[in-house]
Amino acid sequence: MLPGLYVHVPFCGSKCPYCNFYSIPSQIPIAGWLKGLEKEIFHTKSRFERFDTLYLGGGTPSILSDADLERMLSLIFDHYPLTPDAEITLEANPCHVTLEKANFIKRLGVNRINLGVQSFDDRVLKFLGRRHSSQSAEDAIRHLRAAGFQNIGLDLIYGFKAQPMKAWMVTLKKALSFEPEHLSCYQLTLEKGTVFERRSQENASILLPGKTAAAHFLATSAFLENKGYVHYEVSNFALNKSLESRHNRKYWRHIPYLGLGPSAHSFDGKQRWWNVRSVRKYCKALNKNRLPVEGNETLTKEQLHLESLALGVRTRHGVDTKILPPASENALFMLQKQGLLKIKKGHAIPARRGYLMADHLPLWLSP
Repeated sequence: MLPGLYVHVPFCGSKCPYCNFYSIPSQIPIAGWLKGLEKEIFHTKSRFERFDTLYLGGGTPSILSDADLERMLSLIFDHYPLTPDAEITLEANPCHVTLEKANFIKRLGVNRINLGVQSFDDRVLKFLGRRHSSQSAEDAIRHLRAAGFQNIGLDLIYGFKAQPMKAWMVTLKKALSFEPEHLSCYQLTLEKGTVFERRSQENASILLPGKTAAAHFLATSAFLENKGYVHYEVSNFALNKSLESRHNRKYWRHIPYLGLGPSAHSFDGKQRWWNVRSVRKYCKALNKNRLPVEGNETLTKEQLHLESLALGVRTRHGVDTKILPPASENALFMLQKQGLLKIKKGHAIPARRGYLMADHLPLWLSP
């Protein structure tokens, strides 16, 4: 399989209290970042021969002006060969998506949108620190459809006390009324260094209790599969296999990828490296004609094997039973008996309840 290309756009209008992805709530450094990106592209354009996915993530790529978006994509298309059928995804905030912006993004060659809706409940959006309203989310989806987008993914967040099951199901049903091709339903986690994590340390309870959170997960999976969606990764659902995120599948299947921008990671099949987590340091390194790489690691066969297990049991693709050690036979039998795994076409595939145990399955399968 061909590698994927990722570009990290590290700018946001504000910082959400749950997010630990690298971003800054300022647009002032964009011009310098673009110049740095151009230099990084020059240094890395020969690393891989060809790509069949491009993912523009962040941060908030849609915060870029039309001129900056066009400049970024021109740099990419001029220096990195993409296949004619390449999946080109852009993450967007609903408050940026006017009909004019949607049409412009479509003309640039973007063919897939990940829209950060998170909720269709204004009360919940306020709790999550989002800058858009439920109405602007609905309008954004309609603008994207009017512009001709036929592959729209909606990102949603659930699993916290401010949104009980009934309210969450209302948001899910609202989301389905727009017939999205893809849904990412993320259970809220308290990421290190975030506002929500600090609140939690101050005894402000945010998350649902474990059993309740598990019930929300199972109900979400059952509801969406009943509506025709395929639960193909712990947090991801698609209307059919062709609408799964081709780019994200590369991460889960250990396929190489090249990452550009501050904090971006890359992987060539054996070695992984990552950029500095700072726009200033990123630009400074490139201005000195140096790659902004902060660290790297070469993975051993054992590490690659364990990672393949850990990633495989998070997806409906599962793990090829041929790569499992003979000592795992008993564990495999017990996991099937407990309804956590099933064997299909020579692959150990997590059942719905198995997704809840995804972090533990690799340990059981690799004694």
